[in-house]
Amino acid sequence: MRKDIEIPEVENVFMAAVQEWSDDFMANVWVVYLVNDSDFRLDGVMAVSKAFGTIDGEMRKTSLLRHAFQEIQPVTAVKVEMIEDSVLALNNEFMVTFFIDNKLYDRKYIFKANSFTAENIEEVPLLFKDGILIR
Repeated sequence: MRKDIEIPEVENVFMAAVQEWSDDFMANVWVVYLVNDSDFRLDGVMAVSKAFGTIDGEMRKTSLLRHAFQEIQPVTAVKVEMIEDSVLALNNEFMVTFFIDNKLYDRKYIFKANSFTAENIEEVPLLFKDGILIR
């Protein structure tokens, strides 16, 4: 029955976007990290990302990108992907699933459209850089 299904809540695992220098683009670019600020190792981590929204009155969406990590150690951050400047005007969604002690967890993180602004910047734990956090 539905009442018997336990859906665990994700705690101390979040997404962060920070600006970093890219030698390939010769500019600062936004890079998204998955931050594990918990005391537990994350196993079988899968992150699926997409961007969607409206630009100039036209509905836009990107293709799905999938990222897999065998494990993420406690109190670490891993680089997931770079966000292209042209999709900052869209909602950037990351669906993250992982196991802790053979229990499945999942969470959706959304960087809202046009949220990459100076007033949304704060220090990212573990990275000790300024960025945008989605908890």
